[in-house]
Amino acid sequence: MNKLTTIDYIVFTLYFVTIVIYGIYIFNRKRKKEADSKDYFLAEGSLTWWAIGASLIASNISAEQFIGMSGSGFSMGLAIATYEWMAAFTLIIVAVFFIPVYLKNKIYTMPQYLHKRYNEKVALIMSVFWLMLYIVVNLTSILYLGALALNGISGFNLTLCMSFLAIFAIMITLGGMKVIGYTDVIQVFFLILGGLVTTYLAVTMISEGKDLSSFAKGLTSMRKLADDHFHMIFRKTDPHYIDLPGISVLIGGMLIVNLNYWGCNQYITQRALGADLKTARNGILFAAFLKLLMPVIVVLPGIAAYILYQKGLFQQEMLQDGSLNPDRAYPTLLNLLPSGLKGLSFAALTAAIVASLAGKANSIATIFTLDIYKQYIKKDASENKLVQIGKFAVVVSIILAVIIAPFLGIDRKGGFQYIQEYTGFVSPGVFAMFILGFFWKKTTPNAALFAIIAGFIFSIGLKFVPLFVDLSFLYPVNFAVPNAEGVYEIAFIDRMAVVFLFCVLGMYIISIKETRQGLKTNALKIDYSMFRVDKTFAIGSILIIIILIILYTWFR
Repeated sequence: MNKLTTIDYIVFTLYFVTIVIYGIYIFNRKRKKEADSKDYFLAEGSLTWWAIGASLIASNISAEQFIGMSGSGFSMGLAIATYEWMAAFTLIIVAVFFIPVYLKNKIYTMPQYLHKRYNEKVALIMSVFWLMLYIVVNLTSILYLGALALNGISGFNLTLCMSFLAIFAIMITLGGMKVIGYTDVIQVFFLILGGLVTTYLAVTMISEGKDLSSFAKGLTSMRKLADDHFHMIFRKTDPHYIDLPGISVLIGGMLIVNLNYWGCNQYITQRALGADLKTARNGILFAAFLKLLMPVIVVLPGIAAYILYQKGLFQQEMLQDGSLNPDRAYPTLLNLLPSGLKGLSFAALTAAIVASLAGKANSIATIFTLDIYKQYIKKDASENKLVQIGKFAVVVSIILAVIIAPFLGIDRKGGFQYIQEYTGFVSPGVFAMFILGFFWKKTTPNAALFAIIAGFIFSIGLKFVPLFVDLSFLYPVNFAVPNAEGVYEIAFIDRMAVVFLFCVLGMYIISIKETRQGLKTNALKIDYSMFRVDKTFAIGSILIIIILIILYTWFR
């Protein structure tokens, strides 16, 4: 079962060679005589709107979606798609309100924004934090889950799979953001094509046919055979409510999750910060449309695998250490593909993993080089030296991830949950610090520090308060539900909303007190005319919102 044929190896090798050759071509075609750090890290002025949009998706979609989100589709159903569909709405907000602020103030990194808006201390603390988060949580989980997926499909040794992904990612990343951006276009093509093929196969298996009519019949059968897997909003009696707490996935903490990720994240915003406003907005809008498609590729296969499992298929393939592991759903489906198509899908999955690794490593290098090395180690470093330091940071960060990933228990937690849980402890404070810094001139540096430190402490406190306090009294108001052990706790998405409000209130009180004492703040340049959008963007945004309303109404 877990074996690639000669044709699969040929298809995969062709993909690998194509990416490398194209990356070298882009690097040589756009290379300047003298290395330029902004060109290397941001591809300043080099990326088109379609390259920005494709790169956003390629860097975002990785093993945690293909493996973790498909696994969640197997266990809880379509509701997990809210991470993707709400992201489409969030991207519109980011394009309209966030990107203009960054570009107007010539901000290229998130720590640079904090330094400019607050002070050096806030920027340094967050620079170190982001480096640790990106390496210990993001790089490791992408690398380890990706290796597990490749291991499950090919049967290759896990360490060998990790090493291959690391080397491939380094090769792509060393070319800089312009190479990442344009090779991501190919990555996204293979990602979507391979994902659609897998979805088609899984759905037609349900109807036991092989043509388009069988696919349509399979979709209809899926709704009948697993109706409980086609609801977007859970009731509090649902066992998965603690993961996706009802209406909060629309108006609560889910917005904070997405706005922080898409608007305050170096890893993501970096793709648009080297472009002009119109190009950046169009690229982000393109990414929003692609986001609508993602659940078809990563969630539907998981639901299909659940139905097939209920029919008696995959009884052994879905087991890990003797127990059912939903995260094995996607690799199990890929193993059913015929020769050639399996190699293509194997390449698509590898593309997603490598693109995410490359994007994350480039962001690590950008923050370390521009916000730590240049600011505190060698302020007079030449452009060429900064590029060399950036490449060194890429290699070191990926090697560190390879070393520590096997010891973090990522596979036991579930990759998607692993990332959401650990970033969720800090996201509310970070987002509060950014959003108030954007639009409230009185926000002070001490208020920002409060959001970072107190927000993190409060998040930890809410996580562990059920160990000491019985929260069952909150059940009638849908604010605490029993977990798998029967202990009442607050869903992490609701915790994020509470912590965000706590941070905003604390920042308001501190800022008002300090400004009354005469403290001056470093307000950003805001020209409200820059929030206006052109007709094309407006029409595209309205279309996305209408589609989302239809989806959430249909699958409520």
